[in-house]
Amino acid sequence: MSRLQFQFGCQSHMLAGSLDTAPGVTGLLIVNGGNEIRSGAFGGQSLLAARLAKQGFPVFRFDRRGTGDSEGDNRGFLKSANDIAAACEAFRAMAPQVERVFAFGNCDAASALMLMKGAGFDGLILSNPWTFEDDEKDNNAEPTHSAEAIRSRYLQKLKNPQEVMRLLKGGVNLRKLAKGLGGAIRSSSKPTTLPEDMRRSLEEFDGSVRFLIAGADRTAQSFEAIWDKSDPRIKRCEGAGHSYVEPEHRKWLEAQILAALRN
Repeated sequence: MSRLQFQFGCQSHMLAGSLDTAPGVTGLLIVNGGNEIRSGAFGGQSLLAARLAKQGFPVFRFDRRGTGDSEGDNRGFLKSANDIAAACEAFRAMAPQVERVFAFGNCDAASALMLMKGAGFDGLILSNPWTFEDDEKDNNAEPTHSAEAIRSRYLQKLKNPQEVMRLLKGGVNLRKLAKGLGGAIRSSSKPTTLPEDMRRSLEEFDGSVRFLIAGADRTAQSFEAIWDKSDPRIKRCEGAGHSYVEPEHRKWLEAQILAALRN
């Protein structure tokens, strides 16, 4: 097993890619969310790719146009379908033994895969899908979450004895708490069209689908608020943050991806 660095074409631009080689006939394409480069948050995707390759699964990562080492302008996740399709084609060319390609995306990368109807893939692993219209979001600002997501977050906190003790001992910012509770009791805002577009598009995909939900992530909570909670494809990791940075959460993420690839 080795890691190859190279470039591949996407329309008139050259994109940067990395392939962790392995002999398996099922491979994983990792699609980055937001403006992340192909190493992922805290290098997590680079490490994940190496571990999956050791299990026999080749893994392909790439920088979307306008990010990392890739050429062109960053057009956001709503216009990333051509980038993803080009990466999938390059993956199959670089690893000709691969018969099935699964795609993994976190945040708006998951949304992009849903919107493109999973075209070219045999399975989708969708983590914490982004459900907000503002594609040109400020990466340093938190999204405006639905009342349902805020209520869910505070209910989880009230179930935690440590959080209750923090409140009683004065360890909670009361101004921030009041702001959060105000959002929790307001009426639900008018839904955007993006979640419904994602839902309809995914219905046209006939491959396997697995939703991964980080229990402590607000983006994930907002997705759960608008999705069918009884969907058997949903797998939850209680207490996990958006990027699964804690060791036990990284192990959970890896186990879920391996389960999908082996299915």
